[in-house]
Amino acid sequence: MKKKMTLAQRVNVLRASVMGANDGILSVAGIVVGVAGATTNSFSILISGLAGMLAGTISMAMGEYVSVNTQKDSQKMAIAHQKQALAENYEGESDWVAQKYVDQGISEPLARKATREMMNEDALVTTVREHYGFNPSEFISPYAAGIASMISFPTGSILPLVSITFFPPQIKVVATVISVAIALAITGYVAAILGNANRRHGIFRNVVSGLLTMLVTYFIGHLFA
Repeated sequence: MKKKMTLAQRVNVLRASVMGANDGILSVAGIVVGVAGATTNSFSILISGLAGMLAGTISMAMGEYVSVNTQKDSQKMAIAHQKQALAENYEGESDWVAQKYVDQGISEPLARKATREMMNEDALVTTVREHYGFNPSEFISPYAAGIASMISFPTGSILPLVSITFFPPQIKVVATVISVAIALAITGYVAAILGNANRRHGIFRNVVSGLLTMLVTYFIGHLFA
């Protein structure tokens, strides 16, 4: 029977999905608005956007896969180091965990009791969590993260592509900028929730960075018009 993902693993996959969609919106919006600054030919704009979507999809998926694999390798090294530390000095590791709890304000008798119970249940999980801040049973899947990005990037790319292609020529750039800003506000809000960050700051940073990107690429394209 296939093991279900933990909450932490699902959150990380969701994070990869949100960031992939956000990058898809921003990257392709920058491309199509930039090309729109140079030409009004809808076919040229669409082809440029599709090319950017394809390249970005591959880049995001591979980047996420490599990044998560690197993190996973580091975690495996930490686990191996901790296994050796427990084999060589179990009591020392137990004392270190107990002292950490004491330093955090827990009384020494309670800290030692809690440490003893957790170490008896799973010494490796306890010491890895306290030393390195992660749970050894909650590895992030590089495949899941890569696939999430591979799906979410082109999904996010659809919005600027549709906007720049199907809105009337007179308003297509403005309409694309507005629709992209709304979408970036949504992804910025969700990203802030996942990262437990300030919602307003997350939305503001995301929208402003998107608007600046489109502004710069539009005027660069306009220079070659």
